[in-house]
Amino acid sequence: MNESPASTGVKRIALVDDDSLVRAGLAMILGADPGIEVVGEGSDGNQAVTLVQKHRPDVLLMDVRMPGMDGIAATRAVCAQSEPPKIIMLTTFDMDEYVFEALEAGASGFLLKDTPPQDLIRAVHVVAQGDAMLAPTVTRRMLSHFSQSNPGTRSAEHDGLDQLTERETEVLGAVGAGLSNAQIGERLFMSEATVKAHVSKIFAKLDCSNRVQIAIIAHEAGLSDGLDAPE
Repeated sequence: MNESPASTGVKRIALVDDDSLVRAGLAMILGADPGIEVVGEGSDGNQAVTLVQKHRPDVLLMDVRMPGMDGIAATRAVCAQSEPPKIIMLTTFDMDEYVFEALEAGASGFLLKDTPPQDLIRAVHVVAQGDAMLAPTVTRRMLSHFSQSNPGTRSAEHDGLDQLTERETEVLGAVGAGLSNAQIGERLFMSEATVKAHVSKIFAKLDCSNRVQIAIIAHEAGLSDGLDAPE
């Protein structure tokens, strides 16, 4: 009996970019990994939504800027579906303002189009497993950008914060400081698996879909003040 991709641990990936050469390159790189199956390709946001509905990929790798429906609008549409895939945005510039909008819309992170092949493959696996793909330094830059572009938003109040346990609040603050799960576990003396479980509960209680969103909440609430991730 043939095993399904899900049972064998193979990650199903859909690629969306209006540049056919970029799509071909991504498909070649990702398809060379035995743990990844490219199940569909598209050239705009509308096709991204259709691909997700048809193929139910684990991860959607999508360009930010595309004609018609762009990556941001497509992210909102895809995240509105039942059990949406994790979304990684592709961009040419690492400080592209559209990427921040996409992350707030529900994307799980972003990659530069010149990301080395092994880093691209690793990012897809990490995101598919529900973990963060953003380096701590990138997370801090995002939080800095968010604060500068949204002055006066700092608040200790957010729906769901009062539902967190003391331990979950500690984990939230660490996420806001840009720490990885491994770094949080080391700092708070718990296993990485336990950290992951806490992060999942934080997602649910704060009604967030990705790590950047909860990091922003932690930053606004002052929970990450004085915490620094190792370089």
